[in-house]
Amino acid sequence: MVYDAWDHERHRLDLALRYNRKLWSVLLASVTSDQHPLPGEVRQNVANLGLFVINQTMTMLTTPKRENLHALININRELAAGLLGRA
Repeated sequence: MVYDAWDHERHRLDLALRYNRKLWSVLLASVTSDQHPLPGEVRQNVANLGLFVINQTMTMLTTPKRENLHALININRELAAGLLGRA
């Protein structure tokens, strides 16, 4: 993982960040659709979180700092855990 081996794996950072941005863009497109079954308030919260993630991802692409990755990693892990029913 890039975070754990920052000095040796930074060349993978752009790839990981671009993938993360694409993933969240798909999630945002889905959750903001009027056809999405989640309640509006939940959809809005997920959309707000998605916008935060995309903004943080863009910041990391332009100004990479190891300590700023932690928030993105935690959000992605928590979302994955929730989707898997482990939250």
